Amino acid sequence: MNKRELVDAISDRLGSKKAAAEAVDAILDAIQNAVAKGDKVAITGFGSFEKADRPARTARNPATGKTIEVPATSVPKFKAGADFKNLVAGKK
Repeated sequence: MNKRELVDAISDRLGSKKAAAEAVDAILDAIQNAVAKGDKVAITGFGSFEKADRPARTARNPATGKTIEVPATSVPKFKAGADFKNLVAGKK
């Protein structure tokens, strides 16, 4: 499911495609901005989003075998909640 399909699914419940698109955009913007600031966003039953820091490291190019330095970076991290995991596993 992509963003357009998500908006379509939500618009059936809200009755308006425009309202659904604004709701999806608002939720995604709020999550992205909070995580970028370093805050943890936890949605009960769904999961949590947080910022994870990766340290600098030395890696190897598999094609050439040459070593390269990979700089430190921050990445988003998602951990699924128990209800979400159970739904995907087919448990109730």
